Amino acid sequence: MKRIPKQAYTTEFKELAVKRVQDGESVAVVVKELGLGDQTLRNWIKAAAEGKLKGASSKVVTPEAMELSRLRAENARLKRENEIIKKAAAYFAKDVL
Repeated sequence: MKRIPKQAYTTEFKELAVKRVQDGESVAVVVKELGLGDQTLRNWIKAAAEGKLKGASSKVVTPEAMELSRLRAENARLKRENEIIKKAAAYFAKDVL
């Protein structure tokens, strides 16, 4: 399995993700849509509650940047699923021949 490089998120991005959870969205939904790790978001929520939420830089995160991040995560997930399907097809093709 390929290792995903560590990402740097801005404070604003983290705050928006935490706010979505505080506004009632489930952690699972926010994680899936933003392409984050479950524990990453939970750490941000805990840090925000303690007033210690910090980001990589002070860049403003646009909705387009958030969408790009989500699409990149979805693309990576779909590639992994495609590899699994290819391996399964090859495995079952052996049984047929």
